[in-house]
Amino acid sequence: MAKGSVRKKGKKWYGRFYIEDESGRKVQKEFAGTESKAETEAMLRKAIADYEEKQFVGKAENITVGDMLDMWVEEELKPGNLSNGTVMSYQGTVNRIKQYPIGKRKLKTVTADHLQAFIDFLSYGGTNPDGTTSKPMSKGYMLLFSAVLQNSFRFAVFPKKLITFNPMQYVKLRGRKQETDIFSDSEENTSSIPTITHEQFQKLEEFLKAKDNPALLPVQIAYYTGLRIGEVCGLTWQDINLEEQYLTVRRSMRYNGTRHTTEVGTTKRSKVRTVDFCDTLAAILRAARTEQRKNRFRYGELYHLNYYKEVKEKGRTYYEVYSLQRTEEVPEDYKELSFVCLRADGAYEAPSTVGIMCRAAKKKVKGLEDFHFHTLRHTYTSNLLSGGAKPKDVQELLGHSDVSTTMNIYAHSTREAKRTSARLLDKVVGGE
Repeated sequence: MAKGSVRKKGKKWYGRFYIEDESGRKVQKEFAGTESKAETEAMLRKAIADYEEKQFVGKAENITVGDMLDMWVEEELKPGNLSNGTVMSYQGTVNRIKQYPIGKRKLKTVTADHLQAFIDFLSYGGTNPDGTTSKPMSKGYMLLFSAVLQNSFRFAVFPKKLITFNPMQYVKLRGRKQETDIFSDSEENTSSIPTITHEQFQKLEEFLKAKDNPALLPVQIAYYTGLRIGEVCGLTWQDINLEEQYLTVRRSMRYNGTRHTTEVGTTKRSKVRTVDFCDTLAAILRAARTEQRKNRFRYGELYHLNYYKEVKEKGRTYYEVYSLQRTEEVPEDYKELSFVCLRADGAYEAPSTVGIMCRAAKKKVKGLEDFHFHTLRHTYTSNLLSGGAKPKDVQELLGHSDVSTTMNIYAHSTREAKRTSARLLDKVVGGE
């Protein structure tokens, strides 16, 4: 049991106790208490109890894979140089790993066989411990899980020295073999990228207009620009040039489930890009801006203004987003943002609420059974490629890292595009 004492310095009492460092030497740990000796003694008892508990958990033989993952997040991931979006993805993956049996296994007992079995289970699917069926994960998710496990187990070896070698170095991602029924009567056995027709988009517009739902504007912007849901919600009026009809994608809005805050940060590739838009969207945006000005007068003091607050943690910067009514006192560290996508009362429209409305539309609007917000991005790209746009230009408009990503996902997303490509040969051989 750690021993401690309190002593008075000036008007305040201070608590101190001794802990062991990595070499086993006794090191004094002191903290400031209050002006009350009794309160400081209570704080000391709690500090010693917390230390004893952590010391027990911290012994290598007691640490589970889940404990190790939490250490990695706090000590290596958060203070690192990855983007906030990547950190959030890794944290979400850590939380998912901890829900599997591997997360509860003692770290020192984990072998490469255990990890290979876990990775294979994710890749091929199977039966969960509760009897439910787990579907195979996509390649993108598999790479995410693999990266988290590789990096965290490397961290467990060094600098933490919790284990002597990294068992993940022997684990392989074994891809699923694509099986094709060569005797099938169907014309095509592969699934295509989901898109919607312009008529379906108009039905979606009518559905949202009938409900006077604020998700309408984000949906319209995405259909005519191909922006991701977070990029649409993160747009401000300063990002839009209505005269020359282009917008600048600088940031993305997302909900940080770990910090329980809505934030704006960099885009997926952390790059600023410019996207031109058509006359139809220009008219929609002008009408939206006019309506927002009217709402500002209609709601008066009840109208909301939107702000961001800069927060620094572990060398990482977060920009938290808040909505306040005009009558509320604005903290000094809040800076105003003029978002494009607003609710009628001026509060910002978040990606989560837009997503909820899209899920409602797929249930209510005929023909949209497979619809989700990202379908608008697929449709935008398909429309451009089918219309003869250059793949390199489409890549830059979408913000993809390279043109192969654009072509691999979208180039043959519609049957009509294939027909058009095939019939080009008629012109060649026919001499037209």
